[in-house]
Amino acid sequence: MRQKGWQRPITDPSFFKDEKLEWMAKYDINHAVILTLSQLYCNGVEADLCCDVQKFQNDFNASLQQEHPDKFTAGFVVQPAHLDNALKEIERCVEKLGLSILCLPTHFPDGSEEWRSISDPVAEPIFELANKYGIAIEIHPYDAPKMVKLRDNFWRFHLVWMCAQTADAYHMFTLRDFPRKYPNIRTAFAHGNQFGQINVGRRSQGFAGRPDLFKDAVEPRESLAVDNVYFDSIVHDVYAFRMLADRQGKSQIIAGLDDPYPLGEVTLDGYTSYPGKVIDDAVDSGFIFKSDRRKIWFDNVLNWIGGKRAIEVSDLLITKNESNAI
Repeated sequence: MRQKGWQRPITDPSFFKDEKLEWMAKYDINHAVILTLSQLYCNGVEADLCCDVQKFQNDFNASLQQEHPDKFTAGFVVQPAHLDNALKEIERCVEKLGLSILCLPTHFPDGSEEWRSISDPVAEPIFELANKYGIAIEIHPYDAPKMVKLRDNFWRFHLVWMCAQTADAYHMFTLRDFPRKYPNIRTAFAHGNQFGQINVGRRSQGFAGRPDLFKDAVEPRESLAVDNVYFDSIVHDVYAFRMLADRQGKSQIIAGLDDPYPLGEVTLDGYTSYPGKVIDDAVDSGFIFKSDRRKIWFDNVLNWIGGKRAIEVSDLLITKNESNAI
């Protein structure tokens, strides 16, 4: 997998469909939400090529859902910088392909030297259309090295700066009151938005201390634990998980996999993990109950997916008596 100046090695068999299904069976995962690789956000790619690449990816994801409706719910991607094309692709993916989860970057380049948050006013028509369709959204970071001029040592952009990107996107998303402005959208933030969880107090203090800088914004704490904003469980630390649960509510956590990426809960040389380990650790530590664990794996995921697709998935799994995990 290559782009100019970038490449990713294929490091795990579950990059491929059949092996992925075997991996899911091994870990008793009955159904998985397949999201679009961040590279396919096509940040900075000219419009025609961007449309071709994303259409190819979205068609492929749709084919997975169509061939294995009991195993996969697929997402699709658009590029906010090419707004007219993005809106047309949303319509195509929802109405013709039957997809209901939109993957968006935390930030995108606006064609000049500036990067914009996904909740910038220029991208707001995307949320308006998503609200009309009542679809789910996944917001995930990418391209931190293009935004932060630091040498790429020790995987710092994936381990630190991508988390900061997500926290920044959440900052703008909540200050502009998107959860209430677009009530029909169910938005999930990647990797628990763990930097954003610990930063709530600082944001609230800044809002109170410099009201002149927050014109037409809402107090940051007003968006805590709202029922249409979700966070995945991939925080890799049981105490970070506890803060997420305490701050946002157990009902707003959805089980994360991030497989086959090495930042998922996967088995690596010298480091053994498995899907849902941090959730199990939270149960063992007394931070959540076993009943909460089931909801995080099943009910909360269906609530996030929402709409017709959630009903379809639930019926498929319950019909097969496979509703203990998702």
